[in-house]
Amino acid sequence: IALLPALLTSFWFFGIGSVIVCAASVIACVLFEWAITKYILGIQRCTVCDGSAALTGLLLGMNLPSNLPIWMIVIGALVAIGVGKMTFGGLGQNPFNPALVGRCFLLVSFPTAMTSWPVVGQWTSYTDATTGATPLAVMKEAIKSGDASVLDKLPSAMDMLLGNTSNGMGAGTIGEVCAIALLLGLAYMLWKKIITWHIPVSILATVFVIAGLMHAVSPIYANPVQVLLSGGLMLGAIFMATDYVTSPMNHKGQIIYGIAIGVLTIVIRNWGAYTEGMSFAILIMNAFTPLINMYVKPKRFGEVPAKK
Repeated sequence: IALLPALLTSFWFFGIGSVIVCAASVIACVLFEWAITKYILGIQRCTVCDGSAALTGLLLGMNLPSNLPIWMIVIGALVAIGVGKMTFGGLGQNPFNPALVGRCFLLVSFPTAMTSWPVVGQWTSYTDATTGATPLAVMKEAIKSGDASVLDKLPSAMDMLLGNTSNGMGAGTIGEVCAIALLLGLAYMLWKKIITWHIPVSILATVFVIAGLMHAVSPIYANPVQVLLSGGLMLGAIFMATDYVTSPMNHKGQIIYGIAIGVLTIVIRNWGAYTEGMSFAILIMNAFTPLINMYVKPKRFGEVPAKK
């Protein structure tokens, strides 16, 4: 339900390509979980009925370009469900976010296809859609060249908030195109108490502060509002990093986790090989979640410290 605003706006911006990619991803994830459960694990209980496979498929689809071929989507779904989820025992036992496992596998395996970003407004185009550079690519170019005037190509903060990047610039993945739609999803989940504010706010605040300091030091770094609204930062902070299984259990741990994701995202975006660092940052911190839980583990009620 919380993903519906972003999903519907992606259909409006990308048209048939968004529908095909999201539908293929959901169907493939559900089929793979059903087949693995029935024929490999031999479990009679139907696990696809809990909706987690469909949600993984939807999140995977929203983390892909709208012109990705179906066969690549199927491979990503197999890795997400087969490797990222069922290998560890299924729902509730996976140490890494399955959708991001699938996305990062595709990004490393098919970098050209995964970094080809269609321009919005091509409603009837799919694999033949015209592509363009994303705002993150423009920011990276400014840093590498040391030329702050490159940033003049960026859409305004209001355009990025509404998803209006139809000036020949690529819009990025399906789910990241409209920040206001993602914020509506955040508001819904906070209202329904599905998540708390600690992880998304700590990520977004960390990125905003660091980006603001860097922009104050040098104009080759984009202003913090544009950094906040660009790429998959909102999608990752709201829907991916807040996954119950792969994030810390208490609020103190969640804030540490969120700050670390924000720092890693900025580092990878500005100085890494890829223009986007959100997916890698979340997966890295997924690995550190058990350590964070140990560090912030509260003392048991009535516990008496041992005498030295």
